[in-house]
Amino acid sequence: MNTALNLLQPYPFERLAALKQGVTPPADLSPIALSIGEPKHPTPVMIREALIAHLHHLASYPSTRGLPELREAIANWLMWRFQLGAARLDPQTQILPVNGTREALFAVAQALIDPAGQPLVMMPNPFYQIYEGAARLARAEPRYLSCTARHGFLPDLDAVDEASWRRCQLLYWCSPGNPSGAVMDQASLQRLIELAQRYDFVIVADECYSELYPDEQQPPAGLLQTAAAMGLDDYRRCLVFHSLSKRSNAPGLRSGFVAGDVRLINAFFAYRTYHGCAMPIQHQQASLAAWQDETHVRENRARYREKFQAVLEILDGVLDCQQPEGGFYLWARTPQEDETHFVRELFAHQHLTLLPGRYLSRPDHTGEDPGRGYVRMALVPELRECIEAAERIRTYVASLPA
Repeated sequence: MNTALNLLQPYPFERLAALKQGVTPPADLSPIALSIGEPKHPTPVMIREALIAHLHHLASYPSTRGLPELREAIANWLMWRFQLGAARLDPQTQILPVNGTREALFAVAQALIDPAGQPLVMMPNPFYQIYEGAARLARAEPRYLSCTARHGFLPDLDAVDEASWRRCQLLYWCSPGNPSGAVMDQASLQRLIELAQRYDFVIVADECYSELYPDEQQPPAGLLQTAAAMGLDDYRRCLVFHSLSKRSNAPGLRSGFVAGDVRLINAFFAYRTYHGCAMPIQHQQASLAAWQDETHVRENRARYREKFQAVLEILDGVLDCQQPEGGFYLWARTPQEDETHFVRELFAHQHLTLLPGRYLSRPDHTGEDPGRGYVRMALVPELRECIEAAERIRTYVASLPA
């Protein structure tokens, strides 16, 4: 058995289930869960229709490389969305469809990390736990870059010593971030790219929340966009991962892509050929329809804007939280330092489930845990339910001793 499996920590939702065990919430209140980032808006009709129209492809094996027309559509979308200009992307060599970003974010570490030489994999802290598990099973040491309010919930790159940069083989970054929604601006992304070139590590940019942002005129910058602006038109040491789960409310489609450095894509393609993870053809056809349409994406953003506005108005003066720069989470400081107690008691009194911040984080080298005292709220239910959840939080906080 792979002994690295013993290093894996319980998933956040396993810990949450254990936290709630033995608690009986009020029967007269319907359950509300803001704990899981699973979009609840309807999947667009044209995606569903494209999937159904191509079910006859169940009789065919898909290829690992994916349909040429899907890769072309993805390349066109990236060129348009991130204003890549003359720094074109070759659909044949620089794009791979994947079965959702979760499996690909995990698999890329297995493909690219050389376990010799005590490799480090750096990641934001708090973080998506797939990053940590991928590092552990690739026989690398995770290094947690704390993202606290002091630095706008972004990592302090200057706090990383040179020896650590030299050991780094791969760095995961998520922008807009999970859970804070913080966006790394182009100047900071440029600094990260410069570090990758100097110390020879790969940047794996998880951009699955990139299409959820409050201001239609200010979409978050992307890694490839920044590389192109720097003249790095081969996107050396840069990979981006995108998904239809959040953008198009299609988490069950399990569809995304990876794009960037042709050398890295070739290595990942070779790995995936043996991994046996080609996306079914009918899913590719549904994905093609999704990447060619922006109307449903704009409508999706409008729904989230409405929810944020309503919820933040109710929580004003109740919890310390603000409109994020992207994503659909609220990262809120709790009135009690022990956020796990807050979450358990909120469930016990209001039948409402949030996710404790420490279930998404680890103590850093100083012993500080950047998730302590925070909760994550996923504003994924419909507006009415999000408003009800915010009102329940307000009621519960009002009942706490001063």
